[in-house]
Amino acid sequence: MAWFNVMQHTIFDTPVVNTVMRWFSLAVLRLLGWRVEGQVSDTPKYVLIAAPHTSNWDFPFTLMICFALRLRVYWMGKASLFPPVLGGVMRWLGGIAVNREKSGNLVGATIEAFHRSERLVVIVPPEGTRGKVSHWRTGFYYIAVGAKVPILLGYMDYKDKVGGVAHFFHPTGDIELDMRAIKDFYQGYKGKNPQQFDDETIRTDADKTSIVPGRRRDEDC
Repeated sequence: MAWFNVMQHTIFDTPVVNTVMRWFSLAVLRLLGWRVEGQVSDTPKYVLIAAPHTSNWDFPFTLMICFALRLRVYWMGKASLFPPVLGGVMRWLGGIAVNREKSGNLVGATIEAFHRSERLVVIVPPEGTRGKVSHWRTGFYYIAVGAKVPILLGYMDYKDKVGGVAHFFHPTGDIELDMRAIKDFYQGYKGKNPQQFDDETIRTDADKTSIVPGRRRDEDC
């Protein structure tokens, strides 16, 4: 079952609009005092994670940073963000509606999409919600491992007003070790609502999967 059409037309592959949005995004970010960091190599396929995710403001800032870095991305969002009419706009912005109650094999379908595509970048927020979280979901990790693609570490730090991408992380298959390394990278970054993201106490789903019988990977997206 295909969860999204990787050939769907989005704003990121609309040359004129994409160029205009890039300059608009750079101007707005500069006006607000933000700095964009990082450069993306011509790696054709990867999972992009973005953290911390603590506010609705993360969405427009993430899009502006993607435009600034010339990224062509798809992103996963809860189904309620895709109502009639507005849903078409969200899909044009690269959105993929996810209904967690009827998710099915979301991880497997995303892996299949990677296999079918020559180029594909999917943003998956490890928190899964902008609300206060006590653990990270591991769906993004299983997607990367299954599709044999790297994970690009993206970030937004509201404290220093800087956002961008750091480096590619190549999963080893040891989820506990890898998730610990990824979590350690995000220590010190502050979201807009820092009380929602405590990098000192947050756990990962890798800490729980060994003690939760029958847990499916697709439940972790």
